[in-house]
Amino acid sequence: MQRIQWLLAAAMIALVLPLRATAQERPWEWGMHPMSWMWGAWGLGMMIVMLVFWGLVIAALVVGIRWLVSQGQRSGPDRALEVLRERYARGEITREQFEAMKRDLG
Repeated sequence: MQRIQWLLAAAMIALVLPLRATAQERPWEWGMHPMSWMWGAWGLGMMIVMLVFWGLVIAALVVGIRWLVSQGQRSGPDRALEVLRERYARGEITREQFEAMKRDLG
């Protein structure tokens, strides 16, 4: 008999507790739930934060890939100095002119 009473009490508690939770006052009961549309509960703000986050992730990937690609390239010799040496070798300029122009370039 006592076991039946305990089962009935447990069943009553199991039925009453959810009813108590649903009896809480909700300010949105007159309309839509604030999470049910995009602007509620920071909808627009979260969308902007998400776009900024993914924009930064994509920008970081692009910069990282460009940096890695540029690491494999070596800077070639200075083209202006090459032209100056060619002109000196052909005799178009004197040694003094060559040295002065080389100092200007360096």
